[in-house]
Order: sequence, then C-alpha cells, then structure tokens
Amino acid sequence: MSQLRVTTFAVSLDGFAAGPAQDIDNPLGVGGGQLHGWALETRTFRKMFGLDGGSVGIDDQFVVRGFTGFGATIMGRNMFGPVRGPWSTWDDAHNDEWTGWWGDEPPYHHPVFVLTQYARPSLEMAGGTTFHFVTDGIEAALGRARQAAGDLDIKVAGGAATIRQFLAAGLIDDLQFDIAPVLLGGGERLFDNLGDLAADYEITEFVGTDIALHVSCHRRTSPPRP
Repeated sequence: MSQLRVTTFAVSLDGFAAGPAQDIDNPLGVGGGQLHGWALETRTFRKMFGLDGGSVGIDDQFVVRGFTGFGATIMGRNMFGPVRGPWSTWDDAHNDEWTGWWGDEPPYHHPVFVLTQYARPSLEMAGGTTFHFVTDGIEAALGRARQAAGDLDIKVAGGAATIRQFLAAGLIDDLQFDIAPVLLGGGERLFDNLGDLAADYEITEFVGTDIALHVSCHRRTSPPRP
C-alpha cells in the first residue's frame, strides 16, 4: 500500500511553520518566506521554476526526495490560497477565480485534494495538476488520494494545521521536516497539541548543512507506550 508522507516541510528554530498575519501579500505570514531560503538555493528547486544554477549537495537531495515518488497530494485550504469563507464572496476582484499560488502550471503534476468546508468544481491546470476540493474531511480526502495515487505515495503538503490533523489521527507514515536557521517569534506551530504522539515515531535521519537541519521520522509499527 502507498505511504502517507510529509516531506520538505520547513519550520523555524522556534517551531513555527508560518509567521503571523498570513494574507495574500504574506502567504507564509510575516517573515515566513525565510523558512524556505535553503530550498530556493538548490538546483532542483530552481529548475522547477525555469531557472539555471543552484547547489547540488545534501539540501538539493532532500528537495529531490520531496518531489519524487508521489501520485497524489493533500493540502489544506489555507495552503491553496488566502481565501476565507465561501469562494464566491471572498473578494470582488477575485471571487472564485483563485487558482493557487503557483501560476498556470503548479509543480505537482498529479491530482491534489484540497480540504475545505466550501464546495467548488475541480480545477484542471497545465502540466497534469488537477485540484479537487474535498468537503467531507481528512479520511475522505485520503481515500480519494489513495485511489488516485495507485502504487505511488501520497504527500501531505501542509499547512501545519492539516498535518496536525493527520498526525493526531495516526495516519502519517513518514514525517520529514527541515529546520531553517530563523526565529519567527510567532505564527503557526507544527507540533502543538499533539500530546504523547512523539512516542509513535522514531528519528531515522538527522542531517545538518550550513543552511538547514533535515530531520526524518518514521512511524513505529509497535509504539513503546506503557
């Protein structure tokens, strides 16, 4: 069966996956853009956006892994865009025309299932990405993603609240995150309110470079709980 994985998810030294005051001008909150500075310098990331050059070391290897072997992605509505409430009442200038942060050709190239409370028709983009909007919860999104992915894995892309839902439900098989040398001082944390969930996972990689610390965790088959 395919695995449900989190990969290449950046957090700050003080544990925040996004800064405060997320909006259309600050999609990762104030200061949150710094979290991905390490990835922006890699050859793989630059190539994805039509740019030349970039580093090819350990950081690049983690970016490659973060976009390889997936047949479907799940994300929260907050990651898809700054839209709140019904799609058609968000903003007179945009209404339901918002198609994500990634332009006409998003970097996924497979089905993406967006968790939301408000229905919307599927949105087919260039390059093989189709956004499907799921209104009946994480289990329904996972079922549809498994069907779409086949033998390939499924990525939970974020944001932090969406990943926490899947973690709390015991559904994440592998969690790989990247600690950036940044202090945000506020925003949205990845690991809040998860109780003793740490006992369910073991660290399998702990690799540092000059610009990031890469941590990989795998869910235990028999958690060492009392």
